[in-house]
Amino acid sequence: MSENDTILEARPLGFPWETADPFLFCVHHDDAYPAGNDELGPPKEALRGRSIGQDFTKKDGWRMYHGEVVPGFPQHPHRGFETVTIMRSGYVDHSDSLGAAARFGPGDVQWLTAGEGIVHCEMFPLLERDKPNPLELFQIWLNLPKEDKLVAPHFAMLWSRDIPRVSFTDDGGRRTEVTVVAGRLEDRRGPPPPPRSWAARPDTDVAIWTIKMDANASWTLPPSGDPAITRTVYFFRGSSLAVDGEVVREHAALVVRSDRAAKLEAGDEPVDLLVLQGRPIGQPVAQYGPFVMNTRAEIQQAIADYQRTRFGGWPWPSDAPVHGRDESRFAKHADGRVERLDR
Repeated sequence: MSENDTILEARPLGFPWETADPFLFCVHHDDAYPAGNDELGPPKEALRGRSIGQDFTKKDGWRMYHGEVVPGFPQHPHRGFETVTIMRSGYVDHSDSLGAAARFGPGDVQWLTAGEGIVHCEMFPLLERDKPNPLELFQIWLNLPKEDKLVAPHFAMLWSRDIPRVSFTDDGGRRTEVTVVAGRLEDRRGPPPPPRSWAARPDTDVAIWTIKMDANASWTLPPSGDPAITRTVYFFRGSSLAVDGEVVREHAALVVRSDRAAKLEAGDEPVDLLVLQGRPIGQPVAQYGPFVMNTRAEIQQAIADYQRTRFGGWPWPSDAPVHGRDESRFAKHADGRVERLDR
């Protein structure tokens, strides 16, 4: 480490990425899927040698995850936290136990409050027949405080057109663009999060930003103003990143001081970053797979409740429904309201 103390800790990027309270973890999916077949999945011959239903090995640059025909995650339950899914390329087909459904793509964000319990699926349809179908996304798990663990589930789509992107140009004409998924940057604020999210509270200073920097660009990350706020900068693409002069050459999660500005400088290649910050909830975390509560007894209750109620049941004809190849980006909300956008 250099003499400056802006970087408090540097952690290697694993799978998933480690996060700090109020976040639980972040998964970076980056799969180079081939052209799709008539069922919106990879060619059947490409599935040979894979552990279908449990394929997490990045063979040929991609994984099937829990999917059998289409890659992705067939129906599964959640309780006690939120998922924030940020799309960078490719598409996700969503269906859930509320009756909500969606197809969302590059630049879109889905924000789902599981609360007392929801079942959903996230499939990755390969819509292009004649060319590759690259998919890249972040899924961030954001915790809920004890008093909101059992709120009613809430499904929200934040469309790309509604998410602020703030551009900065340094003295050399090199550009940095910050996408404000949550929180505020200068006079721009991200779309409203779900009403019972920790991010919806005015004093939590939750921010979720993605940052793209030109090669050799410089930009100063502004301070949060409160040393209690946790801030992690995920350096995941590019040859190097300097933080207040300290050069980082390995991709890493950089825990940085939030109460001071930090000058970021890209190396000789463009740099991609994710920033997660927020006031810690500061409560015990008990997790068992898709359930995140405060105590082991609450986890046992969550399992029992899911076995008894299936969190409202599954209204779809299969465990892994996908929408038609020609379907545009859309969202059908639990109240029946439908939004449609161009693909």
